[in-house]
Amino acid sequence: MITGWLRPSARCGWVHDVPAADPPPADPPANRAVEAVWRIEAARLIAGLARVVRDVGRAEDLAQDALVAALEQWPASGIPDNPGAWLMAVAKRRAVDGLRREVRLASKVAELGRDLATVELDLDVEDDVLRLMFTACHPVLTPPARAALTLKMLAGLRTEEIARAFLVPTPTMAQRIVRAKKTLADARVPFEVPTGAELSPRLASVLGVVYLLFNEGYSATAGPDLLRPALCDEAMRLGRILAALAPHEPEAHGLLALMELQASRLRSRTDATGEIVTLLDQDRTRWDRLLIGRGLSALDRAVELGGETGKYAVQAAIAACHARAHTADDTDWGRIADLYGVLAQVAPSPVIELNRAVAVSMADGPAAALALVDALVETKALARYHLLPAVRADLLVKLARPDEARAEFERAAALTDNNRERDLLLTRAKACDATPTG
Repeated sequence: MITGWLRPSARCGWVHDVPAADPPPADPPANRAVEAVWRIEAARLIAGLARVVRDVGRAEDLAQDALVAALEQWPASGIPDNPGAWLMAVAKRRAVDGLRREVRLASKVAELGRDLATVELDLDVEDDVLRLMFTACHPVLTPPARAALTLKMLAGLRTEEIARAFLVPTPTMAQRIVRAKKTLADARVPFEVPTGAELSPRLASVLGVVYLLFNEGYSATAGPDLLRPALCDEAMRLGRILAALAPHEPEAHGLLALMELQASRLRSRTDATGEIVTLLDQDRTRWDRLLIGRGLSALDRAVELGGETGKYAVQAAIAACHARAHTADDTDWGRIADLYGVLAQVAPSPVIELNRAVAVSMADGPAAALALVDALVETKALARYHLLPAVRADLLVKLARPDEARAEFERAAALTDNNRERDLLLTRAKACDATPTG
């Protein structure tokens, strides 16, 4: 789906006191290892705790307490063999301690303490994560709040990272997350997967946040690496469960198709040193043909169900154009540009328009695309979106305007928090010095 600089970007569709302590910025070497473990284990830990304490906000507080304990102890003792179980054990002890303080009846404390003591980390983990997702996506929350809460609890992102992903100030995002957790608690939202007639109305929100989770794995908001494959795998696993839960919902199959088609390119998106390889330069023999086959089958199922114009199905159709092209030159860019036109009608967004401009540049030339991009320059939602100047710079290079392109590449580099993207943008900026002017 995404060409050149553009990543799959459901997260930006909602461009539109402080919560429990976020995972602190890593200080090498010990804290960096702790943060890496947190990114992997956060969703399962919070989900398992939420099933026990029946309060998402409380579950996150307990998980954060366990994280603080890890930061205090692991640098000296080393990372345990099963860090997830260690974190769960600490969180359970904190939960029992809290119950002892809060519950007056000793018999009740003992009963709840025994229940907590029997909870194992791997007990119903898959169901727990799904329950957490449906809870975080409850209709009592606004769409932006659902997305933010999911990225915080399932992707383990810090509040400032989520704020950057949604192009809003960090205090605004912090307040949004605090209000979301309070709203869930006040509404006594049950920690469960809805069934029957209750499932369909809530499915769209869950599909949206599953794609947000995938996006963060496909192109990380911040950090030293472009990819977080474990998040992509988790998002696809959840997508398969949702497609099975709602077999007649075309968008469930459309999203699954989109994720699997894009995940097929993961191995080729970086080289042996972790540097970015753009789509046109990727070794297509490294694309995962099994995932492509599964993605195309899921797309066929979405179309059979009448969902060919659903926003995920359209994006999957774009990804399928790339998957079916044996070489970059075989890509049907005209078809891709047309599909982006459909997508712009189905799910209007300045990011979609930016994606469409890239496709137009490949189909009709950089001059036509630059006019589309220039029309987006004053868009408030994209003011700090690094891919806007990055795309503009790429077009300026093709139009033999290197001085302007260099300035745009440098501006894009200053806006991104992903180290790999920044390095590539600065390399492209430097290369402009050797580019002849038109």
